[in-house]
Amino acid sequence: MKAHTRETQATMTPAKSLQYLKDGNQRFQNNLKTNRNLLEQVNDTSDGQFPFATILSCIDSRVSAELVFDQGLGDIFSVRIAGNFVNEDILGSMEFACKLAGTKLIVVLGHTSCGAVKGACDHAEMGNLTKLIEKITPAVNAVKEPQDESLRSSKNLDFVDEVSKVNVKLTIERIHAESPILAEMEKNGEIKIVGAMYDINTGEVDFYE
Repeated sequence: MKAHTRETQATMTPAKSLQYLKDGNQRFQNNLKTNRNLLEQVNDTSDGQFPFATILSCIDSRVSAELVFDQGLGDIFSVRIAGNFVNEDILGSMEFACKLAGTKLIVVLGHTSCGAVKGACDHAEMGNLTKLIEKITPAVNAVKEPQDESLRSSKNLDFVDEVSKVNVKLTIERIHAESPILAEMEKNGEIKIVGAMYDINTGEVDFYE
């Protein structure tokens, strides 16, 4: 498969971009990777890049967006930070990706058994990690069940995964609230912003549309 060009990027819509990722994840689950010549794609993208999607995901080593969506060089912008939350720099990167570089889709991708979320559930403190975890704490507080404090920790994986889902939702809300550029683009139908969860046990991505 060839790398995306200006012409092929122009044919992509938000809906088509989302379907591309869904199809790619299905291939990944079935171990049916698209045949790509990566060195050829290096050459194809040497004069420019024309990705169709921007994916915000965790740094977790098991959740590489290019792999789980079966994408090649030049296909997606990949933004990675522990806990897949946004800040000013990440929002700026997304604005560049969509407004200037032409991507049609933003995916906020959480995942099961997230270490950063576990740290937030346990109120962990360690150096700069303390400040990072504070960014995820609102999602912990937003999950009301269980109320028993002994069950609101990293030992309860159901609780951890529910916090991860809420964290994705709150991150999307922050994108809408803190980036008028992206909010307007979505309102105009130029892009779509969706959440998703990756299951580290199955390789499946569940999209929230």
